[in-house]
Amino acid sequence: MADVTVGDDVLDLGEDGLLRCSWAGGTALYRQYHDDEWGHPVVADQRLFEKLCLEGFQAGLSWLTILRKREAFRTAFAGFDAGRVAQFGPEDIERLLTDPGIVRHRGKITSTVNNAARALDLAAECGTIAAYVWSYEPSVELRPVRVTREWVGAHPTSPESAAMSKDLKRRGWTFVGPTTVYAFMQAMGLVNDHQDACFARARVEAARAALTRPATTRLGR
Repeated sequence: MADVTVGDDVLDLGEDGLLRCSWAGGTALYRQYHDDEWGHPVVADQRLFEKLCLEGFQAGLSWLTILRKREAFRTAFAGFDAGRVAQFGPEDIERLLTDPGIVRHRGKITSTVNNAARALDLAAECGTIAAYVWSYEPSVELRPVRVTREWVGAHPTSPESAAMSKDLKRRGWTFVGPTTVYAFMQAMGLVNDHQDACFARARVEAARAALTRPATTRLGR
């Protein structure tokens, strides 16, 4: 793995000869996540809820740290089934605080339980979590002509992530700041922030083009 310059951009050149986003070098786990998951559009409510929770846990940490613990998180939080997590009580929180497989942060654990209840409310109001989330997808006209490492680094938030963050907070969600929400949007395919010369960009763009988007709504706004 090595950084290479392509035009005015910097990417990671893997041992397999593929150009990837500059952040994707390092471990095989990170490369696999970059290649097969990051940016691919998701409309499954359980995965969307999971990612919002894990992005909250990432605050102050690296995504690689969370990725390495993801299976343990799934076990600890009932597969991120919002209905089950919403039923967690004080004894569950104390149990989770002793679980070495996850990030043992009381505020983030209690936030996940709270957000599970809020997710159920959101689904009840909007039909699905996906319908709500995808209503914040930016229009093509608002996206950059080229996505480079410099552009991504200079845009850790977006007007849409700020709006979604504000609305989620109004609904009682926690650990959903604009930066956290934008990272969620990048990962779940609401935007394609793979760098232009990254081999995965075209695959993600094709998946986004083929996606049947949920009927979107922003009730109560």
